[in-house]
Amino acid sequence: MAIRTIDLNIVTADPEPFGCKEAGLGGADTRQQIVEAADRLFYEGGFEATAFADIAATIGISRGNFYYHFKTKDEILDAVIAQRVERTRMLLAAWQRAGNTPLDHLRSFAGMLITNRAKIMLYGCPVGTLSAELAKLDHAALDRAAGIFSLFREWLADRFAALGRASDADTLAMHLLMRSQGIATLAAAFRDEAFIRREFAAINMWIDEQLPSAVLSEEP
Repeated sequence: MAIRTIDLNIVTADPEPFGCKEAGLGGADTRQQIVEAADRLFYEGGFEATAFADIAATIGISRGNFYYHFKTKDEILDAVIAQRVERTRMLLAAWQRAGNTPLDHLRSFAGMLITNRAKIMLYGCPVGTLSAELAKLDHAALDRAAGIFSLFREWLADRFAALGRASDADTLAMHLLMRSQGIATLAAAFRDEAFIRREFAAINMWIDEQLPSAVLSEEP
C-alpha cells in the first residue's frame, strides 16, 4: 500500500528560529512574521499563556512596532486562525492533486499522524488543542477555530461518498476525525511513537474495511 504524505506545515509555523530583525522587515513582512510566531507559540505553549512580549521577543521587534499591526491578542488569534484555514485548504487541494483516487486521499489524511508525529508527541494536534483551550475560555473565536475540523469533515465525507458510502459518509468522516484526535491526545500524553505507528496502521485497515469490495479489488 503506497502512502502519500504531504507536509505543508499546515497549521503551525515553520519550527526553525525566526531570526528576524526589525530593521530588515517591511510592514507586510512584519505582520506576517508576527502571525507565524504567534501560530507557533499558541501551538507550543497555548493561547492564554502566550503574551505579546513573547511574540515580540521571538521575532525581535519593539512593542511599538508590534502594536502598530495588532492592538489585541484576539486580533492576532483571528489572523492565526485565518492562516490555518487557508493552509488547510491548501493541504486538502495538494492531497487531491497527489492522489489518484479518493482512497489515496483518505490515506493521505491518515498519513498526517506519521508526517507530524514528532510535533504531535510534544504538543498534540494544533487544531484540537486550540479548540479545546478556546472552549474552556468560552472564547468568541471557538467556532472559527473549530471550523478547520469542519473543512476536514466535509472533505472526508466527500471522499467516502465518492467511494460508494454516500448514505453514511458524514458518520464515517466524523469517526475518522475522532480516531485521529484520540491518537494525537494519547500520543502527546505518553510520547509513544510506536503507538502512533500502530494506530496509523489500524486506521488504514479500518478505511479498507469500510469500502465496497469492488473498490479494493482495483487497488494495485
